[in-house]
Amino acid sequence: MRQADNPNRRRALGAGVAAAGALVAAPAIAQAVTRLKIQTAVPSSSIYFDLMKRMAERVDKMSNGRLKMEMLPDGAVVAAFEIADAVDKGVVDGGYAWTHYWSGKNTAAGLFSNPAAGGGTGMDQLSHVAWLYQGGGYALFKKFYADVLKLNVEPFMVQPMGPDPLGWFKAPINSLDDMRKLKYRAPPGLVGEIFKEMGINAVAMPGGEIVPAAQRGVLDAAEWIGPADDMALGFQNVFKHYYLQGLHQSTDVAELILNKAAWNKLPADLKAIVEDAAMSSMTETYTFNVYRNALAVEKLKTEHKVAIHDTPRDIFPAFIKATNVVYEREAGKNPFFKEVLESQRSFAKLVVPYWNKINGLYYNLGIDSPNAK
Repeated sequence: MRQADNPNRRRALGAGVAAAGALVAAPAIAQAVTRLKIQTAVPSSSIYFDLMKRMAERVDKMSNGRLKMEMLPDGAVVAAFEIADAVDKGVVDGGYAWTHYWSGKNTAAGLFSNPAAGGGTGMDQLSHVAWLYQGGGYALFKKFYADVLKLNVEPFMVQPMGPDPLGWFKAPINSLDDMRKLKYRAPPGLVGEIFKEMGINAVAMPGGEIVPAAQRGVLDAAEWIGPADDMALGFQNVFKHYYLQGLHQSTDVAELILNKAAWNKLPADLKAIVEDAAMSSMTETYTFNVYRNALAVEKLKTEHKVAIHDTPRDIFPAFIKATNVVYEREAGKNPFFKEVLESQRSFAKLVVPYWNKINGLYYNLGIDSPNAK
């Protein structure tokens, strides 16, 4: 019998064709899509809101559309200082702010996002981030939320945006005494207490309220984040004097917190994508700050006629002294504050001598640069 006439072979071929046809005809299995609403503490005009939208886009692409984050501006669902509780209760799936916004719950909060004067340790922005990732800071960060605040959240650091300038003033100042005569917007928590220890009339309010308050005459001076973001919020329309060097947030890192139940529902690969997107956002924020802030300073001077000043020198020693007074007082009554502060000081003892020495290269390079001013 010829091979082509073999009935067994004909049946096998027929079955194979039928199976192939079934595979082609089978409908595609729809992917499950998880959607998270993230309440931020910044207005939509903020460059940092833009950066969070970029992070959401990165998550969307890496997950092939399986995880989508919707970023909401300040006040869309809850007020800025209510974000942590809203995430804990599941009112929103996530929040974006700074740990020091929860200082009313525990004063150690500020040591994670903006230790004043580097926590009195000499750490700058990058060495503070190094403490978070290499010096045990992240474990303490998670412990802060889980064990100290007992909030049902999963935290991530996402944006290093410091150092923050001393801020904006309606009239120039020449000394600490001049600043003591003014009503000044400062960050909440211990930083505000440090300014008060210095004799400065400091008040806290969310970023979106600062310019309107200044327009009403409620504020004489204010700090926010940095030249680019401040300009986006219109600070230059109310203030014409800007002082660049500030110790109150010589390091400043923003965070993303996700509701723990929502986080636990994510499969392992989506969790890894969020973690990697958070780290990518850290890097992108550094590049944003270098370029956008430099560009903003130039525009402030040339287009908006803002006078850019160096901070009066007598403010620095007074600030460091006040920081040590406030921090030692807190360490004496808050065991977790003491634990975090000692961790930072131990890390700084090792890192700061090397880091300051090696960075001296850039200072010397800058002195001889034809662009140095």
